[in-house]
Amino acid sequence: LNIAVLFFGKEVGGARSWFGFGGIGIQPSEFAKFATAMALSKFLGGYGVKFKGWKNVSISIGIFFLPILLILLQNDTGSALVFFSFFLVLYREGLHGYFLLIAVWLGILSILSIYFNAVNLSLVYLYIIIAGIGSIFVYFLRKNRQLILLTVGIAVASMIYTGIVSFAYQTIFKQYQRDRIEIVMGLKQDSKGMGYNLEQSKIAIGAGRFSGRGFQEGTQTKMGFVPEQHTDFIFCTIGEEWGFIGVIAFFIIYLSLLLRLLFLAERQSNTQGRIFGYSACCILFFHWFINIGMTIGIIPIIGIPLPFISFGGSSLWGFTLLLFIFL
Repeated sequence: LNIAVLFFGKEVGGARSWFGFGGIGIQPSEFAKFATAMALSKFLGGYGVKFKGWKNVSISIGIFFLPILLILLQNDTGSALVFFSFFLVLYREGLHGYFLLIAVWLGILSILSIYFNAVNLSLVYLYIIIAGIGSIFVYFLRKNRQLILLTVGIAVASMIYTGIVSFAYQTIFKQYQRDRIEIVMGLKQDSKGMGYNLEQSKIAIGAGRFSGRGFQEGTQTKMGFVPEQHTDFIFCTIGEEWGFIGVIAFFIIYLSLLLRLLFLAERQSNTQGRIFGYSACCILFFHWFINIGMTIGIIPIIGIPLPFISFGGSSLWGFTLLLFIFL
């Protein structure tokens, strides 16, 4: 379905990720999430299969990298990012902690590379910083030849990676994507253009103050100042109508669901059930974190729903199938 939508799908919001059947829209990427969870749990839950060795590790990562590639071709970056939640599932199954450290380091390099591009600074300065950090490590590890070579290799790889990010940011990323990232990083102010959604979102959430304005009494949301408030920005309604107390109560309810899923996943008598349970929990957590993060301005606006809260057929079907297959 995710291949077919590239040829027969309709374009919505700049992404060719929907099938249109009259007035009904179907988004295959939402169903790919629980299908990927089933495929990964089926593979690693097979007889005699362990998450060890390059073959099994490569197949496991390939299972969720295939839909990432297909969804990126649809120009739906937000949905593609959710599939990285499966790294947390693999971490539970024995993925080395070094991979998480690598992910954090690559994230830092990505932010620095984008920052240097946005403020028109030469990447040479960033290379000097990386070389300087590497030199410090080499000095303290000077008695261990292998660690010195590893440090030099990491420094060189980091420089190559920053160059790739810089190239992608300048040539592959579209202007609206660059604008959203720079607005979140505080490098650009555009409250009447690309930054309008985020500006109105913050105003709506802040207007709720401690106890909220009351059910259906939020002026920002009720009068339509916040765009897409029934889907991507539904959290603004919770913040404005119910305030800090309502947001904390919502967080407690949602985190209770996630903790309950983890508890049930650990109680499973077989590997397949445990992996599927962790997959369900991690997918819901990523959606929750990214959706709320973009409404309060700590993550660029990428447009993904808040599970079981946002209006939408495909997402609701997908999350329901994910949860109830596990049950």
